[in-house]
Amino acid sequence: MGVLSTHRWKFFRAGGFDQVQLETPEDLAALRGLDQKLWAALACPTRNLELDQRMLAYIDTNGDGRIRAPEILDAVDWTLAHLADPQSLFREEPLTLASFPDTADGHRLASAAQRLLKVLGRDPEQGLTAADTDDLAALFPPGETNGDGLVPASLTSDAGLQAVIADIISCLGGEQDRSGEPAVSEALINEFFDQARQVQEWQQGGAQHGVQSLGPDEEQAVAAISALRDKIDDYFTRVEMAAFDPRAASIMNADEAELTRLSALNLADASQIADLPLASLQYGESLPLQQGINPAWRPAMQALREHVVRPVLGDVESITRSQWQELTARSDDYFAWQAAKPQVRILEVLSVERVVELVEQGVQPRLLELVARDLEVAEAAGGLVDLDKLLRLQRGLVTLLRNFVSFQNFYWRREKAIFQAGRLYIDGRSCDLVVEVGDVDAHSAVAANSESFLLYCACTRRGQPVRDRETLNIVAAVTAGEQSELAVGRNGLFYDRDGNDWDATVVKVVQSAISVREAFWSPYRRVSKLVSDQIQKFAASRDDALVNNAAAQVGTSATAPAEASAASKTFDIAKFAGIFAAIGLAVGALGAALAAIFSGLMSLQWWQWPLVVVGVLLAISGPSMLMAWFKLRRRNLGPILDANGWAVNSQARINIAFGTALTQLATLPGGSARSLRDPYAARRPVWPWLLLLVVVLGLALFGLQAGWFSASVTPPAAPPA
Repeated sequence: MGVLSTHRWKFFRAGGFDQVQLETPEDLAALRGLDQKLWAALACPTRNLELDQRMLAYIDTNGDGRIRAPEILDAVDWTLAHLADPQSLFREEPLTLASFPDTADGHRLASAAQRLLKVLGRDPEQGLTAADTDDLAALFPPGETNGDGLVPASLTSDAGLQAVIADIISCLGGEQDRSGEPAVSEALINEFFDQARQVQEWQQGGAQHGVQSLGPDEEQAVAAISALRDKIDDYFTRVEMAAFDPRAASIMNADEAELTRLSALNLADASQIADLPLASLQYGESLPLQQGINPAWRPAMQALREHVVRPVLGDVESITRSQWQELTARSDDYFAWQAAKPQVRILEVLSVERVVELVEQGVQPRLLELVARDLEVAEAAGGLVDLDKLLRLQRGLVTLLRNFVSFQNFYWRREKAIFQAGRLYIDGRSCDLVVEVGDVDAHSAVAANSESFLLYCACTRRGQPVRDRETLNIVAAVTAGEQSELAVGRNGLFYDRDGNDWDATVVKVVQSAISVREAFWSPYRRVSKLVSDQIQKFAASRDDALVNNAAAQVGTSATAPAEASAASKTFDIAKFAGIFAAIGLAVGALGAALAAIFSGLMSLQWWQWPLVVVGVLLAISGPSMLMAWFKLRRRNLGPILDANGWAVNSQARINIAFGTALTQLATLPGGSARSLRDPYAARRPVWPWLLLLVVVLGLALFGLQAGWFSASVTPPAAPPA
């Protein structure tokens, strides 16, 4: 979407498309009128960019982790409106009190700058830079109000309130205060106490569903009933089944096959028999409390007898079904109350007693009072926030525009683009087009459309983390040289933009053309590899055959040595005659072909021979070179960035010349002394040179006989008659 603009724009051609130059404040002021179809990108993520993250957070007004064209335009308009001299955006200079316009916002920023200069103990003429606001704790000390509506524990000296703030953060998570400390907001405070009141109401309802009738130790009594309720109900149900049908008596007891299986096990762990019935059905309606109990449940039955049965029924040895129902009926209300317990997050961390205590102490109004006190200085603190925002935009906005509206930094190569993470050294070359990625597989699925040779590397820096990270993933585009030994598992060294070194290991390779030179030699390398593989396969097959024959002969000699000896001496004349005949035909055909080629070459003039050689080379290497040339012309930056969340709006080509600049090959420094003698080099065979000498001498003799080297003499004209 574009609007009519009378501004005189300047464009430069790079990457196969026209890109706008942003060199003056007038260019920035007219940016809203530039048709967005001419922008290099329309959106980009805030992560994996070599830019000030706080500046990007200011531009990302909706906080979704992405920056879009409208947010860029709003940031440009805001910055221009808050600078008296917008030309300072293109100069690396501090902002002084004279840098703010004579407006209400300008006066507010100037006042905030004066306060900050006073805090820093600096002369007003020295000015301020973004580095002066890097430490927010210096601008907003933790123990003072800062107007963001967040309350850290250090904002109060009351130990009780500090403990409550810590409880809220541990239960619901906190937010980061401007001082950098974890804090709670009004919303978090209200959410916490909404849940706390639910717990309090539930706890108060428990007074109506007490379990005092189970004895003095109600907590242990309820625990004992809870542990055995299902198991005892199961026992009495089995008894009723046996009464219903006598045949069920033996079936409802422990199965004989199961007992047989258990007899072969080590039953020191009683949990293996926990699934068996609580007791034998022979006891009928009277469930024993001590004798004849499944060993896995004996401790639980002992607790039931001590904390439930004895306080209510006395010292009895067994209980009937009616007695059991009487005991459980007394705790039904309790279990119903427990089932109604609120399922709130704060109970995952705090006890019920602590939560009820906080509600009854009336802590919530005191915390909200701290929030209100913090907001009283919001306007004054907002001036410092806007000052921080302006300082960061003054330092980095133009850089962002030259990597968003155009890819000027990338194609001019005076400084690295914001998406370039650093430089990778591997296999005798350095790669400058390196981008940090998250998911390697997801990125490669899209980036493969770039027609570039891509190396995905896992980088590690153990024991020396950078930005609290010891690992990261990168992708490097190899745009010059040859593939050589670039494969999964190859190691290199990655230097990030801050100069930190990381161990880099190739974890994935996306194959594509790298150079036309590599394409020229690729047919010969493929043929060489094919021949080598076939020879190795033949040698391996012959070796296997030899071993198998030897094994067969050994086995045969053990059973029939005489027959094996006779068979080994047998010579199949017809078979070998056929083999020799086939070899002779092949040699004859090859000789005839070579003779035809040689005679054809001999019919040419000497100066035509280089043309024949060039033609043969082009016939072999031409197709692969042509395919590589077409692929290299389609090499594109867009998919590499799109896979990282960008919305690239153009065909950002990486042609052969530019690719050569992005990947540097190893070269010796100027003026270096070089010795060509390698004491450990393999000795070269002499026979190829002798063969070449024989061929040259043969051609020379043939040329002499054919008259190639004799001067052609024009006979004199006949005298007139």
